[in-house]
Amino acid sequence: MIATIDVADIGALSTLKAFRRRPTPNDVPGLRWLDVAAAVPLASKRPPSMRRAVLFAMWSDESAAAAFADSHPLAERFAHDCFHAVLRPLRAFGAWPGLPDAVPRTRTTQHDGPVIVTTLGRLRMSQALRFLRASRPAERAAIAADGFVWGTAAARPPFVATVSVWSSDEAAAAYAYADAHAGHPQAIAQQRRKDFHHESAFVRYAVVSTSGALPGAPLLDPALRREPGE
Repeated sequence: MIATIDVADIGALSTLKAFRRRPTPNDVPGLRWLDVAAAVPLASKRPPSMRRAVLFAMWSDESAAAAFADSHPLAERFAHDCFHAVLRPLRAFGAWPGLPDAVPRTRTTQHDGPVIVTTLGRLRMSQALRFLRASRPAERAAIAADGFVWGTAAARPPFVATVSVWSSDEAAAAYAYADAHAGHPQAIAQQRRKDFHHESAFVRYAVVSTSGALPGAPLLDPALRREPGE
């Protein structure tokens, strides 16, 4: 299994159309799960602008993801001035459609290089206020953490998510677990007391390849980059 993430400024109208026309695994060969959400700056109190969107997907293999990117109308919306990443899961916590049980659940992994982390949730709307109060300190802590490269929240309620890019596996793990009193561990503790979500997952990925640039962020390791058509 591999995952892909696309981030692009596609415009508010295109974002709304993408919300309504999300394909399912029955529609696309090799697709395990897909969703689209509007990007929201980390720790922001403002509603999404809808201009920037994030496309999340999980695939049976890289060839299925490439076929979708080459031919599907939804992929076409993200084809211009887009950051695209192909990812291999290193570890996961929780359960999510399309996420195999075989992905390791251990906190520590052996990986040399940058990683991308996603948090995925299907929010209980009755817990929205608690969720926002817990997530904002965690997001502020991420922005200030050593090794943080770039990140965004994303929302199409009840689907909520974050994407964060880290310089190393060790940096991502330190943010998540090193200080029990920091924002992220505290958010986890609050979720365990009373779950914010109907279902949720935290997934850390190795970066297989990227194309394009993240908005306002430095380029990832050039060795990981793959230009279209290569």
